[in-house]
Parts: sequence; C-alpha cells; structure tokens
Amino acid sequence: MTEPVLTLHGFFQRARAGQLTGVRCGKCGGLAIPPKEFCPDCHARAWQPVPLGGDGTIVSFTVIRVAPRAHAADAPYAVAVVKLKEGVSLLGRIVDIPLDKVAVGLPVRFRPLVKGDQTSVGFGPA
Repeated sequence: MTEPVLTLHGFFQRARAGQLTGVRCGKCGGLAIPPKEFCPDCHARAWQPVPLGGDGTIVSFTVIRVAPRAHAADAPYAVAVVKLKEGVSLLGRIVDIPLDKVAVGLPVRFRPLVKGDQTSVGFGPA
C-alpha cells in the first residue's frame, strides 16, 4: 500500500516540526514543493513524500515595506525565492538576516515560522 498524498495541511504540520518535505512523482521522478494535486510534468497523481535538507540559495527577493494589516507590525521584511539544493524552489520569509545583507546568491537554511496555530516557511542564515 502506498502512503497517502501529502496535503498542504500535512506539509505545514511537518514544517512546524522542523522538517521540510517535498513530493516525488512515482511515474516520472519529478520533485515538487509545496505538495500539488498532480505532477506538473506528467500529470500523474503518484506522489511519495521526500524529506528535503532545507539548504538553498536566494535566487530572487523583495523587501515588503507596506505589509498587509496582519503583518504591518513586522514591516519592513524580506520575502525570497530560494532554490533548494535538491533543485526545487520555494517562497519564504527571510529571518535573522539584516535587510541590507539579503542578496541574490546568499546561502540560507529553512526554519519554520510559528505564530500561534499558524506555520509558514522561513529561511535564515545557513
């Protein structure tokens, strides 16, 4: 019997525990994060959860200076696209790195951001 498909809820539960998890297609081998319903490469639904190391490099970023109301007190902060060593990219908030030090090519490492019952993806110093 195969494992159930990793849902977004399951993804964030694992992230909250400190484990970044992707999914690998059992048909074509494609890797995706966050979990998706169907493989973007072959359209199969044959996912298997795969633990990811969490190490990556910033490939793009922006600084949020005027934040949504729920995050207004946090502004300014950076959000980046991080390419993980496994080859997939993920969007996350940059933490514990001064805004003037955030740059394309900067090595970072996954860290869960937990606020109450909400978990989000963050990246800090590698």
